[in-house]
Amino acid sequence: MPDPSHLKICLPCAEISPLVETGGLADVTANLADYYIRSGHDCRVLTPLHGNIDTNALEIEEVPGLQDLELQLGGRSFSYSILRTKLPDKGTVVYLLSCPPLYEVEELYAGPDEHLRFILLSRAAIEMCQRMQFAPDIFHCHDWHTALLPVYLKTRYAWDQLFAGSRSVLTIHNIGFQGAFGGGILYEMGLSGSPEMLDADDLACDRVNFLKTGIMHADLLTTVSPTYAREILDAEFGMGLEGFLQGRRESLVGILNGADYDEWNPANDPLISENYSAGRMDGKERNKQALLEELGLAYQFDRPLIGMVTELTYQAGIELIQQVLPELLKSRPLALAVMGHGEARHERFFAWLRTQFPDRVSYTRDYDNALAHRIVAGSDLFLMPSRYEPCGLHQMHSLRYGTVPIVRATGGLTDSVQHFDPVKGSGTGVVFHDFDANGLRWAMKTALDLYANKHDWRHVVFNGMEKNSSWQEQGARYIKRFRSLL
Repeated sequence: MPDPSHLKICLPCAEISPLVETGGLADVTANLADYYIRSGHDCRVLTPLHGNIDTNALEIEEVPGLQDLELQLGGRSFSYSILRTKLPDKGTVVYLLSCPPLYEVEELYAGPDEHLRFILLSRAAIEMCQRMQFAPDIFHCHDWHTALLPVYLKTRYAWDQLFAGSRSVLTIHNIGFQGAFGGGILYEMGLSGSPEMLDADDLACDRVNFLKTGIMHADLLTTVSPTYAREILDAEFGMGLEGFLQGRRESLVGILNGADYDEWNPANDPLISENYSAGRMDGKERNKQALLEELGLAYQFDRPLIGMVTELTYQAGIELIQQVLPELLKSRPLALAVMGHGEARHERFFAWLRTQFPDRVSYTRDYDNALAHRIVAGSDLFLMPSRYEPCGLHQMHSLRYGTVPIVRATGGLTDSVQHFDPVKGSGTGVVFHDFDANGLRWAMKTALDLYANKHDWRHVVFNGMEKNSSWQEQGARYIKRFRSLL
């Protein structure tokens, strides 16, 4: 007999690590699913079988009764199947939505059929549960890609008593991505007969917004940090959806993402040069030496190394770095290791900076997970001057590795990093507030001075390494919220 205290959860998502990932969403869905299952809950994950998933590394099997299914989306009929595999790293069982015409494409989030990929994902998640006779207590949806699922439960599938006790939760990872399309897709959505379930202003302007629709109909809304949950209620961060969120503020909660300490832990990380811990820190400096050698930079004892692993985008605050770093490199002894790609102008800046300081600046464009680990382990400071940051993960990783973060007070950075107070000996990093060059300049000079004060430096490093941001703690917060709906 199943334990009645354990929940049944369906988790449809566009990405899950390590199968396919374009950002933090994939890490969060993988870790949440792992937590749910480890905690005894019955969690069924469904994600598309994207064309760029390396199936050679997977053992994939057909699921009986879930092969060669048909779904009509407007005037087109799509044949799809549901397969099953296990994540290579965690062993989590994941169901794969196979529909080659939609998912075997170069870009996950582009092209004329982009909306169809995620209409199918939302509906296939519900129909998978129907055919399995699996009645989820919770449908846990993520971002705009599955944000239509709550409205489908109230419309296309309202007749099915299997879902009479089901509740929907929508987690907003980044409100800047909303899934906005022309209103001509209503027929394909299967909602042309239910216009009252959509935003009237959007319909009047011949548009549909997937995320907005999810915000209107989900039973619970979550975001990936408490501060971000407050920020998106205001026009500066709400990206046009603040009014809808204000109307649902009683159903909106922020839950900070956790860090995956199975992967990000200097005590047993196989990707770094030498393992170390808060009680045995000598390996930290040797990681720095090895990293500098790998990157072709000169090692100099007591010269701080600043690391960055980021996307070079508007969100990341790169323009502040462009204003501050060149002068700082001229005036202070420091080195810089950057990995990231994005806007061409930002890539050109770091490439140029490397030519100006060839023995102190390294720039790697393409993401390399192993090198990311070594940058976090080998750096003394980690820089994240974000314009906005729903949660962020690398600042949490850097804390565990004894690499002191320099962050702007926004979103999850506010919730995960506290400014160091030398009087109290409390705090885990350096935090600035105003998004301008003066704010970042102050923060970086403060951090460099902190590095030079070895007494205070030991305190802030130890504080960060002792901070617990595990999924064990954060996942339990989700379960508590789920139970409150039932």
